[in-house]
Amino acid sequence: MYMLNIILISSLISFIVTFYITPQFIRFFYSAKILAIDLHKKNKPKLPTSGGICVMFGVLSGLLTYIGVQTFVYNIKNIYLLAAISTILIATLVGLLDDIRNPIGKSNYEKKRINKKYETKSKSGLAQWIKPILTLPAAIPLMVVNAGVTTLSIPFIGTINFGIIYPLVLIPIGVVVCSNAVNLIGGFNGSEAGMGIVYFLSLAIYSYLHGINNIIFLSAAAALFAFLIYNWYPAKILPGDSLTYLLGSTVAAGVIIGNMEKAGVILMMPFIIEFFLKARSRFRASCLGILRKDGKLDPPYGKKIFSITHILMNIKKMTEKQVTFCLIAIEIFFGLILFFGIF
Repeated sequence: MYMLNIILISSLISFIVTFYITPQFIRFFYSAKILAIDLHKKNKPKLPTSGGICVMFGVLSGLLTYIGVQTFVYNIKNIYLLAAISTILIATLVGLLDDIRNPIGKSNYEKKRINKKYETKSKSGLAQWIKPILTLPAAIPLMVVNAGVTTLSIPFIGTINFGIIYPLVLIPIGVVVCSNAVNLIGGFNGSEAGMGIVYFLSLAIYSYLHGINNIIFLSAAAALFAFLIYNWYPAKILPGDSLTYLLGSTVAAGVIIGNMEKAGVILMMPFIIEFFLKARSRFRASCLGILRKDGKLDPPYGKKIFSITHILMNIKKMTEKQVTFCLIAIEIFFGLILFFGIF
């Protein structure tokens, strides 16, 4: 009971820190001109981006509070949680580098209409091929502490002990894939944070029901709730790649430490589906829509489908907010599968 109270207090700290620090970063990003164009608005406002930094401070504040109490009150040394923090920091830094290198975000979408090869004309930001390479070092902290359990239960195959392959191969794959997969869907006010709240709360509840003491998920969800206050339509700040890489690395670190890989895969299914859809365009297609005069969005490639958002916009003409609600609903669906499915 005492430990649960500490988890709740630490999560509250994550919320409070994110809530109060985000306005400070909004002003800072304006002054530093780290801006991106909010393309689904008629006036195309330039907004501060890289909101993942705000969430990072919130998450780290909560996690370090939890570690401090464990260390000085209960004399528990939690090297795995410290390794997870290192993983999250490194991945977030990669996203920040991309946001800084691409100071107006993906604003060139405003001037383009998709070319014949489904490729945007924006050439700023980090190259797609280099991002997985840069996120690879984020796996090292979890590797060196040998986080997780090497024995995995695989559906239709059975239980396999991967031994040394788990820390040397599977952990890097998990961190790199999760970090980059979450980056595939976004661009709609509140979508990244909203979906993140759903899968983090789902993982937090799942870990609690299975007796796994995992502060990471609840702390991340609390920080995202605070960030969503500023990121919900109409947004005052955009998430940037720093947030998507933070979200992906946090999922990876949490499920590895908690031995919850199957739960992680289920909740990442929207991003796995998005991966295969984007692969059809060789990852050149955008998931953004084309703004109409009535405020609704046209699918950018007509009937061609390269993203989950393209499916939504082809089913019905939607506003940006409606697309966000649909994306969150899709994530909720997979959350329900986690609890009521066969897994």
